[in-house]
Amino acid sequence: QVQLVESGGGLVQAGGSLRLSCAASVSVDMRWYRQAPGKQRELVASFDSGDITNYADSVKGRFTISRDNAKNTMYLQMNSLKPEDTAVYYCAALNAATYEYDIWGQGTQVTVSS
Repeated sequence: QVQLVESGGGLVQAGGSLRLSCAASVSVDMRWYRQAPGKQRELVASFDSGDITNYADSVKGRFTISRDNAKNTMYLQMNSLKPEDTAVYYCAALNAATYEYDIWGQGTQVTVSS
């Protein structure tokens, strides 16, 4: 069973930066999602067709997804943070049985103060 552990969340002022990490127990494709209070979980950043990256419109130009395949770890560099980025951030892994990104980490809280 794939295990995911996120880290790097915290409290930061608007305009600040944070770097999230997601360490997987095995080599697996992963994505970043977030869920704000009272809102549905949304896809924030992902890799498609190898190293092509995709971002939600709300984070384009501010967030950068990357990975270190040797460490089975994915990162999310978040710059110019805004209060509306406040959410629990999750990494999700591709389930080889369902071909869905339905294996979740425990999440890490990001809070951006104005």
